[in-house]
Amino acid sequence: MSSGESSPTGRLAAGLGLLWSELAVLFRRRRTWAMLAAVALIPILLAVAVRLSSASLDPGEGPPFLDRVTQNGLFVSFTAMVVAIPLFLPLTIGVVAGDTIAGEASHGTLRYLLVAPAGRIRLLLVKFTGAAVFCAAAAVTLVVAGTLIGALLFPVGPVTLLSGDLISVPESFARSALVAAYVAVSLLGLSAIGLFISTLTSVPVGAMAATVVVSVVAQILDVLPQLAWLHPWLFSHHWLGFSGLISQPLDWSTFGENAVLQAGYVLVFFSLAYGRFASKDILS
Repeated sequence: MSSGESSPTGRLAAGLGLLWSELAVLFRRRRTWAMLAAVALIPILLAVAVRLSSASLDPGEGPPFLDRVTQNGLFVSFTAMVVAIPLFLPLTIGVVAGDTIAGEASHGTLRYLLVAPAGRIRLLLVKFTGAAVFCAAAAVTLVVAGTLIGALLFPVGPVTLLSGDLISVPESFARSALVAAYVAVSLLGLSAIGLFISTLTSVPVGAMAATVVVSVVAQILDVLPQLAWLHPWLFSHHWLGFSGLISQPLDWSTFGENAVLQAGYVLVFFSLAYGRFASKDILS
């Protein structure tokens, strides 16, 4: 290897090149676009069902914000978030994160990605970053699809927040972007868990399924009152806690708590993934 490639600048360039290649591969896959299309269908189906229904909902009936959709189409994206977060989004993240390392091993390409010095930690960083980018893409897809279908099927105007305050349409777009950011951050802990599980096997389907099962188990534990002491430590505990972002004034406390919690999971499970991956014999 040349001295230029071993210098910090050369390693950074190699890492960025590997990241670009990872993102290009991820977003060229039909599976990735199929999952994003499925995510986009959630607000579309929700909005169409409400539009075609002749029954009116009482306040608080159904998922949060559903009773407001007919008055303002901008609430479609918020309702879709509540519907998608418990199962649909973790399912897609489980597929992407579970495939990170196990997918390369199953295709026999893992050995060729590790030829450079410090290749293992760099590869893990690139794989996790790719999964994190997908988290953001899924959240943005949900918000954009919800906003567009809501504007198409329902009236759009100033939004009444949970606090009762009225904000303009442009400001409501900013709040929607904040909610998308909140959801993307919320899924980082699960992505790190999926990365770790992916280092344990060369069977991608097994890693994907295990990651989804972990998310389901965490949410089940989070609703058991007997385990109230454990709830604040579960990565799924704040998944639906974005109400402060659609109130006036903005309440960032839950966003901060959620970010710190997810950062802890990322640190722990990325370390476990590296510990496993660094000592693993790569035969494929």
